Amino acid sequence: MISLRQVHVPITPTWELDSIFPGGSTSNEFQSFLKKLDEDIAKIHSSIKEKSAPQSLKDTATFDEIIAGLQSAKSRISEANSFVSCLGAQNQHDKKAVQLSGKVTAQNAQLQNVMTLFQNILRTTENEVWDAWMSREEISPISFVLSEMRNDAREKLSPELESLASDLAVDGYHGWGQHYDTIVAKVGVPKTEENGEITMLSVGQAANKLDDPDRAVREETFEEWERAWGQVADYAADTLNRLAGFRLKLYERRGWDDILKEPLAINRMSHETLDTMWKVIEESKPVFVTYLERKAKLLGLERLNWCDVDSPLGEATGKITYDQAAQDIVEQFRSFSPKLADFSAEAFNKRWIEAEDRPGKRPGGFCTSLPNSKQTRVFMTFGGTVSNLSTLAHELGHAYHQYLMEELPVFNQDYAMNVAETASTFAEMIVADALVKNANSKEEKIGLLADKAQRSIAFFMNIHARFLFETSFYEKRKQGTLDATELSALMEQAQKEAFCEALGSYHPNFWASKLHFYITEVPFYNFPYTFGYMFSTGIYAQAQREGAAFAAKYDALLQDTGIMTVEELAAKHLGVDLKKPDFWREAMSLAIADVEAFLELTK
Repeated sequence: MISLRQVHVPITPTWELDSIFPGGSTSNEFQSFLKKLDEDIAKIHSSIKEKSAPQSLKDTATFDEIIAGLQSAKSRISEANSFVSCLGAQNQHDKKAVQLSGKVTAQNAQLQNVMTLFQNILRTTENEVWDAWMSREEISPISFVLSEMRNDAREKLSPELESLASDLAVDGYHGWGQHYDTIVAKVGVPKTEENGEITMLSVGQAANKLDDPDRAVREETFEEWERAWGQVADYAADTLNRLAGFRLKLYERRGWDDILKEPLAINRMSHETLDTMWKVIEESKPVFVTYLERKAKLLGLERLNWCDVDSPLGEATGKITYDQAAQDIVEQFRSFSPKLADFSAEAFNKRWIEAEDRPGKRPGGFCTSLPNSKQTRVFMTFGGTVSNLSTLAHELGHAYHQYLMEELPVFNQDYAMNVAETASTFAEMIVADALVKNANSKEEKIGLLADKAQRSIAFFMNIHARFLFETSFYEKRKQGTLDATELSALMEQAQKEAFCEALGSYHPNFWASKLHFYITEVPFYNFPYTFGYMFSTGIYAQAQREGAAFAAKYDALLQDTGIMTVEELAAKHLGVDLKKPDFWREAMSLAIADVEAFLELTK
């Protein structure tokens, strides 16, 4: 029976956080939660210090309570981190939220120290005992993750040194990442009103103006945007250099000479898969350059400037209300999966989404999981554009992924960013495809196809530029720090290469304005986006072939994302080899088809 759950309009565009911990950053309940978490981590620490590697299968049972405690602590740390992230994002000037973030970061470091001790026990367990341990009925479901921990420990320093590094990272490495948030909170982008008055936009508000249909608005905003980030570039450069320096020194001590070793391991993918994906993208770029050239002509330009790349085209530029966006998303999700649609309706109705366009909010969008509460929260600034509609669908895709993982063991819920981006971009595709099919006119279809093509441009060119920049930056950083001017030169060089020199101007200060370069939890926060986009496109191609029956297969694939490499995942659920170009070329063919349809309609 198909559910008929719908969105209840009007929808409040601000999220609700009190059901998690009432009182925001002054919540007494949250303080009690953190205190209990401190006590429990200390208790596990005390227990595990007395342990050594099990010598028999019988000995392994003594670790059951520790494993349960670690999973509980991991879940609660995630809950706490998500809560303070929401507080900081909704109001960048909430000083208490900043303090709480520091507290949670310190707790996470404490838990990592305990995990390091636990991993050392796994590392030193004899193979015969290990195999028997992993075969136990209670342990078998989490054996992939435990084996991953064991192998990871064998690649790192001694537990004492790893614990020291983790402790020093709180005020060193992670402290610099938090410092970047302080820099962003001080950035304002001036906007001249019709009456001549100057108002200051937050970076979140200004970012929406960069996609404005009016080129004069885009150009004015971009000029002020570049200037505003230029004013804080020296501070951003200090921050980026220290983050990279810490990471490089730690890698050096571990004996790692490949800067991509950790990000690839985190994303459970091979270098061969990554290289194959980029190779297929690079061989396909000429058609996307043609798209950029055609778009320039349609805008009456010789060549697009950076601020024109994401600009909307056609009638699809009309404003969309938040209520309408919610209804459209749920309706379009239902065409693929009633389960996905019902979940999304619940997210809107329960106010799990912060979308209000107001000053003081952090820029960008994210979805964060609250595994203890079995909820999620989505953050964005909704300005009524098709791009905003896509972002909303994207973040709900993330939320649905976590929803499917709720009943799994906590260790098995830890899926990597690349497969996380698969669910989100798949959700975007459902919405984008439906919009194109239901277009009311040729002009509207052109605008919607352009919006789809621009997403490909973002993943194949913009994110490729980030990857090229970061790869180059880390190589140069090994020789010493780089100043803001050098970083801007590297950024512009990377953008020119990634965009095949197709643009008239670039964004040198992009390295300063992009939060992703400063995230300390995950290194190289770039290529997983492109992987997710390409992987989900390939999955979408298969979904179109198989019809309604594919929805259950899709859910099963997402549920396995925490216990397999991406190569294993693709082989099991899709029957493909990601180390070969065939799958990637089929995925690319869908993106190329959108561009070709656009080119045909705009002859």
